[in-house]
This record gives sequence, structure tokens and C-alpha cells, in this order.
Amino acid sequence: MTVGPEREKYEGMASLRGSNLRGVRAHNERLVLSLLRINDEMSKAEISRVTGLSAQTISVIVRALESDGLIQRGTPLRGRIGQPSTPLRLARNGVFSLGLKVGHRSLDLVLLDFLGGIRFRITEHHGYPTPDQAVRFACAAIADITGQLSAEERVRIAGLGIAMPFQTWEWWHTLGVPQDALIDWRQRHIGAEIGETTGLSVQVQNDATAACGAELIFGQGNKPRDFFYFYVGYFIGGGIVLNGRLLPGRTGNAGAVGSMLVPDGQGGQVVLLDIASLSVLEKQLIDQGITSEHLWDMPSEWHFPQDLVAQWIDRAARAIAAAADAVVAVYDFEACLIDGWMPVEVRARLVEKVRIYLRDMPANGLTLPMIEAGTIGAHARSLGAASLPLSSRYLLDLQVFASAGMESF
Repeated sequence: MTVGPEREKYEGMASLRGSNLRGVRAHNERLVLSLLRINDEMSKAEISRVTGLSAQTISVIVRALESDGLIQRGTPLRGRIGQPSTPLRLARNGVFSLGLKVGHRSLDLVLLDFLGGIRFRITEHHGYPTPDQAVRFACAAIADITGQLSAEERVRIAGLGIAMPFQTWEWWHTLGVPQDALIDWRQRHIGAEIGETTGLSVQVQNDATAACGAELIFGQGNKPRDFFYFYVGYFIGGGIVLNGRLLPGRTGNAGAVGSMLVPDGQGGQVVLLDIASLSVLEKQLIDQGITSEHLWDMPSEWHFPQDLVAQWIDRAARAIAAAADAVVAVYDFEACLIDGWMPVEVRARLVEKVRIYLRDMPANGLTLPMIEAGTIGAHARSLGAASLPLSSRYLLDLQVFASAGMESF
């Protein structure tokens, strides 16, 4: 059996070197940490009731987690019969995690705390990514960030996650660069190189899958157990969540919806990424003599001609609706979530347009999915990268809770 090049290169690299904390937590400890991750805070009695573990077992687990600085106690809730209930919550500074996004237009490194808050962020822009640049940037940025932490904080870094497009060398034509400009990506193992230099544990994941993982772990509100995720970046990509679990797929490239054929609006077909990607909007800006740097500098606001943005939204929405219609024919997803490198207002317009176009499509016996906006935003890929060490060492898949019959958190 063959596997994709990135999967081959990075398999087995999940734990090059770890922090001084107690490595991968035991199952029941991870269960408690995951519950607190989902619920913000819970009492020991509530944790015991939900997990089915005895009060004595929960007390032992809580003492161990408190001793390691991973959880902390809140203010006791008084005014009830019996002993006051003390809520427990994750300690914001209990664990830190680094995330590197390798994008077609930028590199981004973040340091997250245990609650998913961004403590530091360093960004560098480029015309196209190279392995040399990615390794140099990552090592320098990691040294910069860790140099601003205390010794106690540095030993609490769980590791580094990398979110990057797979088969990068195949995109030379679309990026408008010589074919040999990206060829080094075929042989280079940037995760191994960065890990060797920094001494960090390193994990690598497809960038759109990582963004989907960020939504699953850090996203707001109740998530359906099964959903398909669209992330609109330089190229549009996707991710799959089934029964509360992120599914990377056999080669780590599951949900690669950008390669799906959709109607082009003129009676023909074209791949989704040639309509619903920001590279399309960038080209339209350049064709009108408008500088496109701001597209990658400021995802929080766009100052572009409104008619141009509206045209891109309309065509992208029609194509994404067609892709959503197709993915539910393969699996009965409850919802499709849409996020991307764009202002919240633009995302809202895109989501509403997708809903409109999907309603007009023939269901042919299918139950069409709900269309909702993602809740992470432009930096989902970086946060998804940083979530990899956190998940592998401290958290459980939501599938564990689903199998236990826990319908709400």
C-alpha cells in the first residue's frame, strides 16, 4: 500500500522530544481535561456524574492535574444545602502550544495557551513558499517567542504543529512560478528539520484539515457530530468530522474538495478552487490594476471595489453550494460550515448566498445540510496547527463522549 508523500515523511514524528510535564496524560485525566475544555468549568460532582467515575477516582485525578498546574479552582458556589461546590477550570498557563501555518502567500507562527488564546503571533509574507524560508522563519520565530517566556512557561510547551498544503510542488502553474521553484518540497522534511533545531515535538497536518480541527476544538457553540468544513484561503479546501472526530483520511488529504468538479455557470464544469478561492479574487484585483497585498495583510477588513467583491461572492457561493450538494450525496452530513481568510461581514454574505443557491438545487432524495459560518475566522489554520500537540497529549476525541451517550456538553 502506498501513502501520500507528506504522510510518508512525517509518520512517526509525533514525539521527537516533549515537555517536562508528564508526557501524554492517562485516559481518565484526558477525559477530565476534555470535559473542562468543552464546558469551561465543572465541579467534581458534575464530572463524576457525567463520566460515571467514582468521586474518589475524580478526586485523585483532580489532585494530579492541580499538582501539575493544568487545572485550577474557581470561587466556591455558596448558598446551597451542604458543602459549597467549587468549580474547576483549565489553567490558562497550564500548557502552551506552537502552531506554524505554511501558506501560499504567508507564514504564520502562533503560541496558544491552554484555552486557545493567542499569546504571540509572528507573520511573514512571500510570493510563494520555499522549504528554506519556512524552516528559517519557524526557527527564528520560535526562538523569538520562547525568549519572551519564563523558564517555567517554556517547559510547558507541548510541541509544534504545522499546517501546510500537501503536494505543494504541484501548484507551480497556478501560483505563476517556474516549475522548479517548488520542487524542493518533494524531498524536504521541514517538520524534522525544525524539530531537530528546536528540540520540539512536531506534528504535520494538511492546512484545511487543521483549520477544521481548530473549529472542532476551539469553536464556539454546539457543533453537530457530523459536518463538512470549507475553508476559503488562497485555495479553497475542506475537512471532515464524523461522530465528533476529525478524519484526516488515508493520506492525510481527506476533504480535498477544491479538486471537485462544479458547474462553471456557462454550461461547463471547472474545479471548485478555480472559482471559490481567494486566488481568483486576487487575479481579478490585479487585472483591474489594484494592488492585492492588502488581501493577505488584513483579513479583518477589505477596501476593494464592492461590485468586484460581490461578483466573487456570488460565483464562489454558487460553486460551494454545488459542492455541498455533492458531499451530502457521499455522506449524510448534518451541516456544512464555511470559514476563511476574509472579514466576518464578507463571510456572512458568502454563507447566506450559499444557503440561497443550495435551496434552489434539486435534492433528489437527499436531505440537504444546514449551512453555517465557522466560528474561528481567518487564523483557523494556525490555531489548528497549534491544536495538534494539545490534542495528542491532553485531550480526547469528541467521539468518546458520543459513544458514552453524552448528547450535550
